[in-house]
Amino acid sequence: MNAPITPVAPGDQIIPGWLKIFWLYLMLAPALIWGWSSLSGPRSLASVLLTVVTVGLGHSIGLHRGIIHRSYRCSRITRGVLAYLFVHTGLGGPLSWIRVHYFRDYWQNRLDCPAFFRYDHSIGRDYYWNLHFTLKPADIGRYEIPAEDLHDPWLLFLEKTWFLHVLAAAGLIWAFFGFEAMIVCVPLRISVTIMGHWVVGFISHKYGYARYDIDDAAEHGYNNWVLGALSFGEGFHNNHHAHPSSAKMSTAWYELDLGWYLVASLRALGLVWDVQVQGEAPTQRERAKTRLFRWHWPWQD
Repeated sequence: MNAPITPVAPGDQIIPGWLKIFWLYLMLAPALIWGWSSLSGPRSLASVLLTVVTVGLGHSIGLHRGIIHRSYRCSRITRGVLAYLFVHTGLGGPLSWIRVHYFRDYWQNRLDCPAFFRYDHSIGRDYYWNLHFTLKPADIGRYEIPAEDLHDPWLLFLEKTWFLHVLAAAGLIWAFFGFEAMIVCVPLRISVTIMGHWVVGFISHKYGYARYDIDDAAEHGYNNWVLGALSFGEGFHNNHHAHPSSAKMSTAWYELDLGWYLVASLRALGLVWDVQVQGEAPTQRERAKTRLFRWHWPWQD
């Protein structure tokens, strides 16, 4: 598999991500073969609840808003539990996702953003690039990833073993609830999560409405009501680009950020505190400027 030819920093390389390629199709194959025939009301409900716990609490709240953006403070136990829930999204290792986020954030907030991190290409190319390749930096220090994250013992352990935890869960579900339950709750759920995360990321960088411009940035993101509601607020991406440290990704009453309700619930339980919220704390990026709505839809391409 040849890597896409795209300019990056001197010494950086775009290389095939063989583990994520293997994992993607390991999940997709059984989901496509047995997924539909294995569906039932109780199994679907169990899969949805697992998605809320893993994607909502683990990915959106724990890894993205908590560890990466420091949108709140919490104990190391809470941080560790949320990181473990992220592992069961099936998206990959937590440190890999932390690194990728810092790589993207660094380049997308520059005008010389390489093609690999821009979204001025087709959905087919983005599927090929985003789900099959990864950046290998020559100097990871350029991306200013906190050392406390890169060298966190728990995150390092999960990074090395994440797939074993997912496969162990699949085995336990198969043993106690049967093959069909395992198919729905593991490969089908994970396939939807991986593909859903990619689709939300692609669309929310290309189509929707934006109320913020960011000076000297290649990517500003867009907001989408439907994707925002379905993705625990992650689809309100223009808001997030402008307010990266806000635990609340919605900025208007008509934007439903289910992830914010999860954060508020954790705060009510005393599990998180010092929660950063746009409008109540200085969460706005210095280069972000509010403007009248700017819309972009597929028929405008």
